[in-house]
Amino acid sequence: SDANTKKKLLDKGLADEKVQHLFVPAEITVLSNLKWGMVLVGIGAATLLSNLLPYRWSDEGTFGLILVFAGLGFLIYYPLAQRRLKEIERKRNQSVH
Repeated sequence: SDANTKKKLLDKGLADEKVQHLFVPAEITVLSNLKWGMVLVGIGAATLLSNLLPYRWSDEGTFGLILVFAGLGFLIYYPLAQRRLKEIERKRNQSVH
């Protein structure tokens, strides 16, 4: 309900321009959740992969694999988030004009 209240305040123009930047759109929160979901899936996949390989890796090798997969999660997330943020900005600009 807090997000709905904020959206109504912004839509009606009741929020001062100085305060508007404090309101984080719900889409941004969703993108943040997507980012951490992708990173955690990468960590889980790396851990699973290190345990399923026919030979056992050392702890350092497993840790390195976890970092690589977590990094891949961030790298995959970045273009997705950039595209979505551009769409959000475009919608915001269309609603203002």
